[in-house]
Amino acid sequence: MADATYLGWPFFDDGHRALARDLGAWASASLADDEVEATDLDAHARSLVRRLGDAGWLRLAVPAEYGGARRDVDVRSLCLARDRLARTGGLADFAFAMQGLGSLPITIAGAPALREAYLPAVATGARIAAFALSEPEAGSDVAAVATTARADDRGWVLDGTKTWISNAGIADHYVVFARTGGAGSRGLSAFVVDADAPGLAVTERIRVIAPHPLGTLRLDGCRVSADRLLGAPGDGFRIAMATLDLFRSTVGAAALGYARRALDEALSRAASRVQFGKPIAEHQLVGEKLAQIALEVDASALLVYRAAWAADRRDGRVTRESAMAKLYATEAAQRAADAAVQIHGGAGVVAGAAVERLYRSVRALRIYEGTSEIQHLVIAQQALAAVRPPEGGAG
Repeated sequence: MADATYLGWPFFDDGHRALARDLGAWASASLADDEVEATDLDAHARSLVRRLGDAGWLRLAVPAEYGGARRDVDVRSLCLARDRLARTGGLADFAFAMQGLGSLPITIAGAPALREAYLPAVATGARIAAFALSEPEAGSDVAAVATTARADDRGWVLDGTKTWISNAGIADHYVVFARTGGAGSRGLSAFVVDADAPGLAVTERIRVIAPHPLGTLRLDGCRVSADRLLGAPGDGFRIAMATLDLFRSTVGAAALGYARRALDEALSRAASRVQFGKPIAEHQLVGEKLAQIALEVDASALLVYRAAWAADRRDGRVTRESAMAKLYATEAAQRAADAAVQIHGGAGVVAGAAVERLYRSVRALRIYEGTSEIQHLVIAQQALAAVRPPEGGAG
C-alpha cells in the first residue's frame, strides 16, 4: 500500500495503528490473492473462517467478556480489518464481515446465557454466523418482512422464506427476523436459529459474479425455544437498524480496501506500460484518472473513519454518518475499479486478472446493506430533520 499516512489521523489510537500494521502484514503473507475462485467455494469459505479465527482476527467481532479483543465491539477496528482484508482477498473480507453481522444482534440484545453460548465460538471461528433479514419481497423495505413467528407453550414457530442470505448452507446459526405482531416495523422480532433446527432448510444456492456462499432459506414450522428470542417481542426492527448502522460503515471500509487495491494496480500498470515512447502515466488523460482515484480514496477514508469514530463514541445513532460513508465509498470504489481496468486495457478484462476480480467484487457493495438509492434517501431525511419543526410545533 503506497500511502498509510491516514493512520496518523486523530480517529485512531495506538491499538488501531498496530492492528492495521499487523493485520495488513498477515493478510499479505497468508492470503496473497487467496480470492482466486476455488472449486469448492463452501470449503474455501469455511477454511477462511478457521484461519481468521486461529489468527485471532475474529476476536474483533465480539466484546472482551466473550473472548473479544476490546471491551466493546469497536467499529474502527472492524473498518480497519475490512479495509485491509478487502485489499488482499475479497472472500476473506466476506468471511470476516459475516462473523460480525451474524453475531452483533446477539451482542446487542442477547441474554447473557445466549451470548455465552454463541459469541466465544464466533470469536474463534468454531461457529459460522449469518444474518437473515431479506426476503423475496422485503429487501430495502425492512418493514415489509412477511416471515412470521408465533408463540406457543414450547417456544416459537417460524414460517416464511429468506433469500439473498450470505453463508446460507455453511452457517451454524442464523439471526432471523420475523413478524410477531401487526404490520409495519413495530411488529418485528429477532431470533437465533441453529442451522439444524427442525423445519429450517436451504432450498436454493445463488451464484453471483463475485462468488461467495449465498442462498435461500425456507422456514416451515421451524421451532426454536423461547430463550432464542433476542430482546423482547417487537424489538426486531430496532435490533436490525442498530446492527446495520454499525456495519454500514464497514461496507464502506471494504469498498475503500478495494479502491486502494485498484489504485495500487493502476499506478503499477501506468508506471510500467510504455506507449508512444513514454510510460502511460505521463499521458495527461491517464494521469487524470490516477489523480481522481487517489482523491476519492482519501475522501472515502475520511467519511468511513469519521462514521466509525462516531459509532465508537456510543452517544447516539450514526445513521447519517454511516449512510454517507457507505454511499460515497462504494460508488467511488466502483469508479476506481473501472478506471483501473481501463488503464490496463485488454489485460484488464482477462478473467482472473486482479483488476477484473476487483471490478466484479465491488459491484455488490452498492446493493447490499442498503442500496445507494436508499442511502440517498436516508441522507436526505437526516438533512431535512434539522429544519423540520418539532412534532406539534409551528410550521
